[in-house]
Amino acid sequence: MKKLRSIEDLDTVCDSAQHVLTLFSGGLDSTYILELLSKKDVKVTALVVDLGAEIDVSSLGLISKHYDIDLRIVDAKNDLVEGAIVAAIRSQALYLGDYPVSSSLSRPCIVKKAVEVAQELNCDAIIHSANQSQNSLRRLNGAIESSTFDGFYGSPYEYSALTREEKSNAVVASGLVSFKSRNVSGDENLWCREFESGILDDPENFNLPESLFTWSKWDPLQHFDHHQVNIGFFKGYPVTINNHPMDLIQIISTLNSRAGAYEMGRYVGFDHLDNDEKVLEIREAPAATLLMRAYKLLETAILPTDVLRTKSLHNDIWTQEAVEGRWESVLKEASYAFIQHTSTQITGHVTFQLSRGNAIAKRIVGRHAKYLCNRDDWEVQIAQQRSLRSLPRNENKIIETI
Repeated sequence: MKKLRSIEDLDTVCDSAQHVLTLFSGGLDSTYILELLSKKDVKVTALVVDLGAEIDVSSLGLISKHYDIDLRIVDAKNDLVEGAIVAAIRSQALYLGDYPVSSSLSRPCIVKKAVEVAQELNCDAIIHSANQSQNSLRRLNGAIESSTFDGFYGSPYEYSALTREEKSNAVVASGLVSFKSRNVSGDENLWCREFESGILDDPENFNLPESLFTWSKWDPLQHFDHHQVNIGFFKGYPVTINNHPMDLIQIISTLNSRAGAYEMGRYVGFDHLDNDEKVLEIREAPAATLLMRAYKLLETAILPTDVLRTKSLHNDIWTQEAVEGRWESVLKEASYAFIQHTSTQITGHVTFQLSRGNAIAKRIVGRHAKYLCNRDDWEVQIAQQRSLRSLPRNENKIIETI
């Protein structure tokens, strides 16, 4: 494989390659790459990997048609759920215990689909749009490097740093005037929506427009009956909402829209770069918030405390390896083996009482749980059991008690 890192590298790639596959989201960064590639003498396919975000097919089609570039959309929602989200729930995958990890989960799914399409179309290069201030740069590159793809790969933004204004001016000048109003960079899948850059650049002075949020918006029409939601698990897998069986994609969608209607699941936090620089990120993840909270309550009720202590260490290891893009590491696989083994015991359900921006558990029912349901009765029983003993007696000695 040969790595491209700059806009200048695109000339070399396009001189050598017959067919380039570029990852495309419809955002400014990936659209500017189409602007650059449209001027090269090479066949280009723009690949959209559907991870459960609301895809505006007509808008994506207009952009690709504008640049006379083929558009391909592939579905990877089930790959994301079964390959990453189930493990994230069981592993309590919160970045430094703060917010649900998201883009880290999606990158291996994106690369898997990209490699499949590249091999199907005989593409010589896979290009993406991550830059040095995005952890996706090492995650995407690392996933491609560990795959079977053997062509050119990488991002021209790794060494070529352009401002959002420069990119926007270029695509607007080409006729895509809708990009005038885009002032943040976003990443979205069915698990989480996150935003960074632009008006969010400076942690000491940033705006948080309400328009950024789609799921976590107050909407009484979407509220649950009696403002309660019950989430059921079977052997560590979410299976029901309010006793109605659903597949996990449906469960996540339902919680994002209906729990999100209480303004649940908003986060403001930092992510770290290669040399420990910190960047601000905004997220909304209502379903992730409730699913992981429900799982935590159930496993705490069911598993022995010493197992929970050990599991918390493995949770951190699994999350760290996922965040760093080390999906094939021995450490990650070994930690998840422990986590997965404990998950087989997690069966039960949790009922939450929802209010604006908050969810409080009001009922926790776990199979083979260790909690007490009647402490007074337990006190009586345990006292009776422990009183069935006798003190050793020595008739030759007088025991004096003071």
